[in-house]
Amino acid sequence: MSLAEGSQQGEQAAAGLLISPDTQAPAPSTRASKWAELRDLLKLAIPVVLAEIGWMSMGIVDTLMVGPLGPQAIGAAGLGSGVFSAVGFFGLGMLLGLDTLVSQAFGARRVDECHRWLFHGLALAILIGFPLTIVTWLISRTLAVAGLHPDIAPLASSFLALVSVSMPPLLIYGACRRYLQAIGFVAPVTFALVSANLVNAFGNWVLIYGHFGLPAMGTDGAALATVVSRVYMACAVLAGVAWYDYRHRGTLWHVSRRIELAWLRRLIALGGPAATQLLLEVGVFASATLLAGKLTPMASAAHQISLNIISFLFMVPLGLASAGAVMVGRATGRHDPHGARRAGWMTLGLSAAFMTIVGLGLILIPAWLIGLFTTDTRTIAIGVSLLMVASVFQLFDGLQVVGTGVLRGIGDTRTPMIFNLIGHWMIGLPVGWWLCFRAGWGVVGLWIGLSLGLILVGIVLVGVWARRSRSADVRAHAGA
Repeated sequence: MSLAEGSQQGEQAAAGLLISPDTQAPAPSTRASKWAELRDLLKLAIPVVLAEIGWMSMGIVDTLMVGPLGPQAIGAAGLGSGVFSAVGFFGLGMLLGLDTLVSQAFGARRVDECHRWLFHGLALAILIGFPLTIVTWLISRTLAVAGLHPDIAPLASSFLALVSVSMPPLLIYGACRRYLQAIGFVAPVTFALVSANLVNAFGNWVLIYGHFGLPAMGTDGAALATVVSRVYMACAVLAGVAWYDYRHRGTLWHVSRRIELAWLRRLIALGGPAATQLLLEVGVFASATLLAGKLTPMASAAHQISLNIISFLFMVPLGLASAGAVMVGRATGRHDPHGARRAGWMTLGLSAAFMTIVGLGLILIPAWLIGLFTTDTRTIAIGVSLLMVASVFQLFDGLQVVGTGVLRGIGDTRTPMIFNLIGHWMIGLPVGWWLCFRAGWGVVGLWIGLSLGLILVGIVLVGVWARRSRSADVRAHAGA
């Protein structure tokens, strides 16, 4: 089926349009109780959250397992992972249009169209995967002359060069994951990430410290273990896609697998702004990590440990954002603006409740959390100060990521991109840089600036969702 063969209604849904209530078909969600909708949201969100936690756990395990090598190893592995994430999340963001397109097609019961979007997502993953690998490798070559601390720069450069080859399998995993989430079959995603963490941990043990006759490779060993685990992860989700189709006697292998430029353009039109938004958000933290690398190894290590902790906790609202995007997208596909609005606010409420609890936890037990990664007293002291700052912006961080997700569900990926650019790069990072290097506040000042950006973005995106969902006739134009 070509894109032109789809119905006009299907094209509107793919563009993120909702039909007016007076012309829509009766929507099941309008008859369902709020408790039933909450149950459906949690049924999707919990496995997705576990998948996000599994994804983040890889970086945390790497940091924990290189910890005994000293603060410079922690800083190098963290810096390399941070830079890779900035590029990798751009690639994954290009695939975020699958959340909108597959979930809306699934909500409209156009299953063949879901399959077509999967094949186009895989094609896009391959098309951008290899160029992004080259970009990441080139960045690794510049770290040695980026003014980093001399104990950190060579280790970080080598780590990033090795881990760069994991880009293509990571993007293949991303395309399959978005498809599986949108059709509501997330078990393979959870399994892939949980088991991949075991592969990564075992690989770290063997390669970092040298077992089974292999040489001790230090931080390079952690990078190679990550590459192996991501190749495994891609294979696991591909198997999950095939298994779902076989079990349900689906039509995955009966639809056209011809890649059409019009379909790729539609996917890129939604994914491009989403990818830019992710690059801006992840990139600002990667930039902060580079700036922290100019400070002492203890400050750099404290920054990386604290970032790992809050990033791990951030996986819960990130998973909720993915679930919210799917729930809102399905409601959009079945022309149910009331259901889309309820799903969006419900997801925002869950995120706000969780992140409020997280903020309190960071205030109550910061030293214990930092102590899980290191016994260096100076690193712990700096880390405690950073977690105090982080406790302030947790609520807003959760709101901004879920706000981004629910807006993506109705096809708006451009608004989050614009306000991330303003909040993080025009306000947060410049303020943080000035406080860190000019006011003499060190890495704590850097985090205060970042928190300011997150607070502003969170407030604005919730306001945008409130405006878009206020009327009964919810309309969202992709790129509006």
